[in-house]
Amino acid sequence: MIVTTANSPIEQPVGDSDGAEKNISSAADRDGVQHARGNDDPRNNDPRSSKQQRQQGQPRRDKRDVHGWVVLDKPIGMTSTHAVAVVKRLFQAKRAGHAGTLDPLASGGLPIALGEATKTVPFVMDGRKRYRFTVCWGEERDTDDTEGRVTRTSDIRPSAEAIRDLLPQFTGMIEQIPPQYSAIKVQGERAYDLARDGETVDLKPRPVEIHHLTLVEQPDSSHSVFEAECGKGTYVRALARDIGRILGCYGHICALRRTLVGPFGESDMIPLEQLEALCDRAASGEGSLADALLPVETALDDIPALAVTRADAARLHRGQAVLLRGRDAPNCSGTVYVTVAGRLLALAEIGNGELIPKRVFNLTGLTASPARNNESV
Repeated sequence: MIVTTANSPIEQPVGDSDGAEKNISSAADRDGVQHARGNDDPRNNDPRSSKQQRQQGQPRRDKRDVHGWVVLDKPIGMTSTHAVAVVKRLFQAKRAGHAGTLDPLASGGLPIALGEATKTVPFVMDGRKRYRFTVCWGEERDTDDTEGRVTRTSDIRPSAEAIRDLLPQFTGMIEQIPPQYSAIKVQGERAYDLARDGETVDLKPRPVEIHHLTLVEQPDSSHSVFEAECGKGTYVRALARDIGRILGCYGHICALRRTLVGPFGESDMIPLEQLEALCDRAASGEGSLADALLPVETALDDIPALAVTRADAARLHRGQAVLLRGRDAPNCSGTVYVTVAGRLLALAEIGNGELIPKRVFNLTGLTASPARNNESV
């Protein structure tokens, strides 16, 4: 048996279901942008849904087992729920979910897990996120972005020097009050639902970690472009709000793009138009949808891999623990992902001389192409 790299704890998926889709994202981790959309928003509906196809007399396509990640470069104007529905439909996949909501006004990386990849969503959600965002100075809005109502104004415009001098206060572990329009639950209700009903919600400060926050450019006196790399639960809109208040100029987000989510960066993203074109080519036999998939284990980059024999793999697949002994036994403990003959088998815990399976993967069906598997190594 062979062990590589360092340990990371297993966490059970947090089930914050979003409509009929299996959305494994947590209400506590909205990546700073989920707020004013409700389930009745017309943009949540896929105009090309299977229901409408049946109403128009078109045959219903059978769903299939598809396993892997699609990192969609989400366009502005599309909800995350709609994006998941579109990708799920394109692949005819049985299961799908995303790893961190992006608001309709934001663009960029939306990792979508298909099939067995949904079991690895928590590992992606716990990773770092990187954003490039533009703040418009002079107005504070109730949603902290361009959609909201103006609540405060100022004629002051901050200098680049004043902004840079302030940024160390927003770096490292800080206390942050989430926006009024956020997905935080207050006595069982979402804060954004209460805010839309005209209630002022008393949200408590929460610790968040900002790894990096830099001023990239200042194209004019009323706009500043920033880049931030932050941990789970950070609201970028709250950063704009708080910086504007301290500078006395007020501010809100007017553009936002996510460039990194856990192990997925911009080089992994695929625009919706390109994905649809690939689906069209695959339907005519000129390509394969597997080329758009990243392997399930891409989400597990930060935990060790452990190779086992086929005999041990059979025990693990049945949910049985495997004794670790002999000179090749790993001398570590904690979470590992288990492979057999180079293929992902399970997430497991090492403890007390045993390898205990926690989540077993069944990767029968469409998976990433060999080329994409090699890219993930």
